[in-house]
Amino acid sequence: MTGDCGPVGYVHGYSPTEATRLADQAGTLAELLHHDTHYLAGSRVLEAGCGVGAQTVQLLARSPQAHFTCIDREPSSLAAARAAVAALAGAPPVTFVEADLRDLPFPPASFDHAFVCFVLEHLARPEEALRSLMRMVRPDGTVTVIEGDHGSTFFHPHSDKAHRTIGCLVQAQARSGGDANIGRRLYPLLTSVGLRDVRVSPRFVYADSSRPRWVDGFTNKTFIAMVEGAREVSLRLGLIREEEWAEGIADLRRAALDDGTFCYTFFKATARVP
Repeated sequence: MTGDCGPVGYVHGYSPTEATRLADQAGTLAELLHHDTHYLAGSRVLEAGCGVGAQTVQLLARSPQAHFTCIDREPSSLAAARAAVAALAGAPPVTFVEADLRDLPFPPASFDHAFVCFVLEHLARPEEALRSLMRMVRPDGTVTVIEGDHGSTFFHPHSDKAHRTIGCLVQAQARSGGDANIGRRLYPLLTSVGLRDVRVSPRFVYADSSRPRWVDGFTNKTFIAMVEGAREVSLRLGLIREEEWAEGIADLRRAALDDGTFCYTFFKATARVP
């Protein structure tokens, strides 16, 4: 994670459990999010907020001859990212740098492309982060942004308690200055900082018992695990009572049973630097 996460801090934390969730999420969503992410051989790509390297691994698989520089401000995450890349058979060299997105230690126009995934949602000033990235990319280079939108969540059976529990995560991110519903505003956000040729595409997740990989990989191991990870901060902030939170999680798990369904939307934006 990189950038300003406000007084609450990074809502998801840096635990081994969260690192596992990020890897599960990246593997489950790889084709959905990255089937059209390809960088030419020799391209210089900056990945901002690489975290534990979950997305880095997916990027390398699709662009093995590009030159990646990955930044994050959390040393433990960078160590995990290095290890994840080192474990790949025949992985190309990747440069990892401890840095803040708002104060990047590179000359202007050092890269052909910038990639940022699940980062802007945590930042109090995403426009500032985007402008910083733009300075790093040569004219006519690209910026790719992927974000979720927790407000797009719906499921069967419906449960107000489950939505209340999800809402605690949204509120906790808002207390940190972030926006868990940022996916829906990527277009105006990117155009507001002067990026051109902005294109946004929704990436819809649907899971039911006929799609067990999605139920396991997304409903359980990605989304519910993410909400569960916000238990401590939700209770500490007084957003919900403990018994209400537990009831909401139980109802959310109900959507992963044989007669349940679960839906969520990610948004992927691509744009060019003027």
